[in-house]
Amino acid sequence: MEKKKRLSKALAAAGIASRRAAEEVIFQGRVKVNGHVVKVPQTMVDWETDTILVDESPIKGEEKKVYYILNKPHGYVCSNTRIGSKKLVVDLFAHLDLRLFTVGRLDRDTTGLLLITNDGHFANKVIHPSSNISKEYLVKTSQEITDLHLKDISKGTYIEGSWIKPVRVEKVRKGTLKVVVKEGKKREVRLLVQNAGLDILELSRIRIGGLRLGPIPEGTFREMTEADKKEIFQKG
Repeated sequence: MEKKKRLSKALAAAGIASRRAAEEVIFQGRVKVNGHVVKVPQTMVDWETDTILVDESPIKGEEKKVYYILNKPHGYVCSNTRIGSKKLVVDLFAHLDLRLFTVGRLDRDTTGLLLITNDGHFANKVIHPSSNISKEYLVKTSQEITDLHLKDISKGTYIEGSWIKPVRVEKVRKGTLKVVVKEGKKREVRLLVQNAGLDILELSRIRIGGLRLGPIPEGTFREMTEADKKEIFQKG
Protein backbone atom coordinates (compact mmCIF):
# COMPACT_ATOMS: atom_id res chain seq x y z
CA MET A 1 0.00 0.00 0.00
CA GLU A 2 1.40 3.38 -0.95
CA LYS A 3 2.07 5.65 2.00
CA LYS A 4 1.03 8.91 0.38
CA LYS A 5 -2.38 9.31 -1.23
CA ARG A 6 -4.60 12.14 -2.45
CA LEU A 7 -6.45 13.93 0.33
CA SER A 8 -9.88 13.18 -1.17
CA LYS A 9 -8.98 9.50 -1.47
CA ALA A 10 -7.64 9.44 2.10
CA LEU A 11 -10.85 10.98 3.47
CA ALA A 12 -12.96 8.50 1.53
CA ALA A 13 -10.89 5.62 2.91
CA ALA A 14 -11.31 7.03 6.43
CA GLY A 15 -15.10 6.89 6.08
CA ILE A 16 -15.74 10.63 5.81
CA ALA A 17 -17.86 10.36 2.66
CA SER A 18 -17.76 9.10 -0.91
CA ARG A 19 -14.86 10.42 -2.96
CA ARG A 20 -17.05 13.02 -4.65
CA ALA A 21 -18.60 14.18 -1.37
CA ALA A 22 -15.15 14.26 0.26
CA GLU A 23 -14.03 16.67 -2.46
CA GLU A 24 -16.94 18.96 -1.57
CA VAL A 25 -15.92 18.88 2.10
CA ILE A 26 -12.41 19.95 1.01
CA PHE A 27 -13.70 22.71 -1.30
CA GLN A 28 -15.80 24.08 1.58
CA GLY A 29 -12.61 24.70 3.61
CA ARG A 30 -13.57 22.19 6.30
CA VAL A 31 -10.28 20.23 6.13
CA LYS A 32 -6.97 21.13 7.72
CA VAL A 33 -3.66 19.40 7.11
CA ASN A 34 -0.96 20.15 9.68
CA GLY A 35 -2.89 23.18 10.91
CA HIS A 36 -3.57 24.73 7.50
CA VAL A 37 -6.85 24.76 5.58
CA VAL A 38 -6.42 22.80 2.35
CA LYS A 39 -8.88 23.21 -0.53
CA VAL A 40 -7.10 21.06 -3.12
CA PRO A 41 -8.36 17.43 -3.20
CA GLN A 42 -5.19 16.28 -4.99
CA THR A 43 -2.97 17.30 -2.07
CA MET A 44 -0.81 14.30 -1.12
CA VAL A 45 -0.97 13.21 2.53
CA ASP A 46 0.51 10.49 4.71
CA TRP A 47 -1.42 9.17 7.72
CA GLU A 48 1.82 8.54 9.63
CA THR A 49 3.31 12.02 9.33
CA ASP A 50 0.37 14.38 8.64
CA THR A 51 -2.31 15.59 11.04
CA ILE A 52 -5.69 15.82 9.30
CA LEU A 53 -8.74 17.53 10.79
CA VAL A 54 -12.30 17.65 9.41
CA ASP A 55 -14.47 20.28 11.10
CA GLU A 56 -11.69 20.54 13.70
CA SER A 57 -12.01 16.83 14.59
CA PRO A 58 -8.92 14.64 14.05
CA ILE A 59 -9.14 11.86 11.47
CA LYS A 60 -6.95 8.97 12.56
CA GLY A 61 -6.80 6.87 9.43
CA GLU A 62 -8.67 4.15 7.65
CA GLU A 63 -11.44 2.35 9.52
CA LYS A 64 -12.58 -1.23 9.15
CA LYS A 65 -15.13 -1.11 6.33
CA VAL A 66 -18.75 -1.83 7.21
CA TYR A 67 -21.85 -2.01 5.03
CA TYR A 68 -25.52 -1.88 6.01
CA ILE A 69 -28.91 -2.10 4.30
CA LEU A 70 -31.47 0.22 5.92
CA ASN A 71 -35.20 0.55 5.39
CA LYS A 72 -35.16 4.32 5.78
CA PRO A 73 -38.04 5.65 7.88
CA HIS A 74 -40.12 8.70 7.03
CA GLY A 75 -38.85 12.01 8.43
CA TYR A 76 -35.10 11.32 8.39
CA VAL A 77 -32.56 13.34 6.40
CA CYS A 78 -29.62 11.88 4.44
CA SER A 79 -26.91 14.20 5.73
CA ASN A 80 -24.12 14.21 8.29
CA THR A 81 -24.69 17.88 9.06
CA ARG A 82 -27.49 18.64 11.48
CA ILE A 83 -29.62 21.70 10.81
CA GLY A 84 -31.88 22.59 13.71
CA SER A 85 -33.68 19.60 15.17
CA LYS A 86 -33.90 17.52 11.98
CA LYS A 87 -33.43 13.79 12.47
CA LEU A 88 -30.49 12.30 10.55
CA VAL A 89 -30.33 8.79 9.09
CA VAL A 90 -26.97 8.30 10.80
CA ASP A 91 -28.71 8.83 14.18
CA LEU A 92 -30.14 5.32 13.73
CA PHE A 93 -26.56 3.99 13.87
CA ALA A 94 -25.30 6.15 16.74
CA HIS A 95 -24.92 3.17 19.09
CA LEU A 96 -22.31 1.64 16.77
CA ASP A 97 -19.82 4.46 17.38
CA LEU A 98 -18.72 4.48 13.74
CA ARG A 99 -18.31 7.32 11.28
CA LEU A 100 -20.93 6.42 8.67
CA PHE A 101 -22.68 8.09 5.73
CA THR A 102 -25.42 7.29 3.26
CA VAL A 103 -24.70 6.09 -0.27
CA GLY A 104 -26.66 8.67 -2.24
CA ARG A 105 -29.81 10.22 -0.83
CA LEU A 106 -33.52 9.77 -0.30
CA ASP A 107 -35.51 12.89 0.58
CA ARG A 108 -36.98 13.27 4.04
CA ASP A 109 -40.45 12.03 3.06
CA THR A 110 -39.22 9.00 1.08
CA THR A 111 -38.77 5.62 2.75
CA GLY A 112 -37.10 2.40 1.66
CA LEU A 113 -33.81 0.90 0.56
CA LEU A 114 -30.75 2.93 1.55
CA LEU A 115 -27.14 1.82 1.80
CA ILE A 116 -25.01 2.98 4.74
CA THR A 117 -21.23 2.56 4.91
CA ASN A 118 -17.88 4.09 5.79
CA ASP A 119 -16.31 2.92 2.51
CA GLY A 120 -16.01 5.93 0.25
CA HIS A 121 -14.68 3.93 -2.70
CA PHE A 122 -17.62 1.53 -2.60
CA ALA A 123 -20.07 4.44 -2.32
CA ASN A 124 -18.47 6.21 -5.27
CA LYS A 125 -18.74 3.07 -7.41
CA VAL A 126 -22.45 2.69 -6.59
CA ILE A 127 -23.41 6.29 -7.35
CA HIS A 128 -21.10 6.89 -10.34
CA PRO A 129 -23.04 7.07 -13.66
CA SER A 130 -20.61 4.62 -15.28
CA SER A 131 -22.03 1.83 -13.08
CA ASN A 132 -25.39 2.32 -14.85
CA ILE A 133 -27.39 1.15 -11.83
CA SER A 134 -31.18 1.42 -11.98
CA LYS A 135 -33.37 2.14 -8.96
CA GLU A 136 -36.98 1.08 -8.52
CA TYR A 137 -39.61 2.96 -6.50
CA LEU A 138 -43.10 2.05 -5.33
CA VAL A 139 -45.50 5.02 -5.44
CA LYS A 140 -48.93 5.17 -3.80
CA THR A 141 -51.22 7.96 -4.93
CA SER A 142 -54.59 9.38 -3.88
CA GLN A 143 -56.05 8.96 -7.38
CA GLU A 144 -56.74 6.10 -9.72
CA ILE A 145 -53.85 5.85 -12.15
CA THR A 146 -54.88 6.09 -15.81
CA ASP A 147 -53.05 5.29 -19.05
CA LEU A 148 -52.67 9.04 -19.57
CA HIS A 149 -50.85 9.36 -16.22
CA LEU A 150 -48.49 6.54 -17.21
CA LYS A 151 -47.82 8.14 -20.61
CA ASP A 152 -47.14 11.54 -19.01
CA ILE A 153 -44.68 10.03 -16.52
CA SER A 154 -42.99 8.03 -19.29
CA LYS A 155 -42.48 11.16 -21.39
CA GLY A 156 -40.28 12.63 -18.64
CA THR A 157 -39.84 16.14 -17.28
CA TYR A 158 -37.25 18.89 -16.79
CA ILE A 159 -35.16 18.40 -13.62
CA GLU A 160 -32.09 20.49 -12.77
CA GLY A 161 -31.85 21.80 -16.33
CA SER A 162 -32.06 18.39 -18.03
CA TRP A 163 -34.92 16.45 -19.60
CA ILE A 164 -35.22 13.26 -17.53
CA LYS A 165 -37.13 10.15 -18.59
CA PRO A 166 -37.74 7.06 -16.46
CA VAL A 167 -36.52 3.65 -17.63
CA ARG A 168 -39.88 2.02 -16.94
CA VAL A 169 -43.31 2.92 -15.52
CA GLU A 170 -45.80 0.23 -14.51
CA LYS A 171 -49.24 0.33 -12.88
CA VAL A 172 -49.48 -2.20 -10.03
CA ARG A 173 -53.06 -1.59 -8.94
CA LYS A 174 -55.66 1.19 -8.81
CA GLY A 175 -53.58 3.81 -6.98
CA THR A 176 -50.10 2.25 -7.00
CA LEU A 177 -47.32 2.27 -9.60
CA LYS A 178 -43.66 1.38 -9.94
CA VAL A 179 -41.11 3.74 -11.46
CA VAL A 180 -37.59 2.72 -12.49
CA VAL A 181 -34.95 5.43 -13.00
CA LYS A 182 -31.20 5.69 -13.57
CA GLU A 183 -30.42 9.42 -13.51
CA GLY A 184 -30.40 9.95 -9.74
CA LYS A 185 -31.52 13.58 -9.86
CA LYS A 186 -32.81 15.21 -6.68
CA ARG A 187 -36.46 14.30 -5.99
CA GLU A 188 -36.56 12.78 -9.48
CA VAL A 189 -39.38 10.24 -8.99
CA ARG A 190 -41.46 12.63 -6.91
CA LEU A 191 -41.29 15.30 -9.62
CA LEU A 192 -42.01 12.84 -12.45
CA VAL A 193 -45.17 11.64 -10.71
CA GLN A 194 -46.36 15.04 -9.47
CA ASN A 195 -45.85 16.65 -12.88
CA ALA A 196 -48.20 14.03 -14.32
CA GLY A 197 -50.93 15.37 -12.02
CA LEU A 198 -50.82 12.73 -9.30
CA ASP A 199 -50.77 13.40 -5.55
CA ILE A 200 -48.26 11.17 -3.74
CA LEU A 201 -49.32 9.50 -0.50
CA GLU A 202 -46.25 7.26 -0.09
CA LEU A 203 -42.95 6.91 -1.95
CA SER A 204 -40.52 4.09 -1.21
CA ARG A 205 -37.40 2.76 -2.92
CA ILE A 206 -37.54 -1.02 -3.20
CA ARG A 207 -34.52 -1.89 -5.36
CA ILE A 208 -30.98 -0.71 -6.23
CA GLY A 209 -29.52 -2.60 -9.19
CA GLY A 210 -30.31 -6.25 -8.52
CA LEU A 211 -30.58 -5.74 -4.74
CA ARG A 212 -34.12 -5.67 -3.33
CA LEU A 213 -35.13 -4.29 0.06
CA GLY A 214 -36.76 -7.51 1.26
CA PRO A 215 -38.48 -7.99 4.64
CA ILE A 216 -36.68 -5.33 6.67
CA PRO A 217 -39.09 -3.36 8.91
CA GLU A 218 -39.04 0.41 8.41
CA GLY A 219 -36.42 2.05 10.62
CA THR A 220 -34.30 -1.10 10.99
CA PHE A 221 -31.19 -2.35 9.22
CA ARG A 222 -28.98 -5.38 8.69
CA GLU A 223 -25.40 -5.97 7.64
CA MET A 224 -24.79 -6.33 3.94
CA THR A 225 -23.38 -9.64 2.72
CA GLU A 226 -20.87 -10.10 -0.09
CA ALA A 227 -23.74 -11.50 -2.16
CA ASP A 228 -25.74 -8.31 -1.50
CA LYS A 229 -22.85 -6.16 -2.75
CA LYS A 230 -22.59 -8.18 -5.95
CA GLU A 231 -26.34 -7.95 -6.54
CA ILE A 232 -26.18 -4.15 -6.55
CA PHE A 233 -24.09 -4.27 -9.73
CA GLN A 234 -26.32 -6.79 -11.45
CA LYS A 235 -29.06 -5.68 -13.81
CA GLY A 236 -32.36 -5.26 -11.99
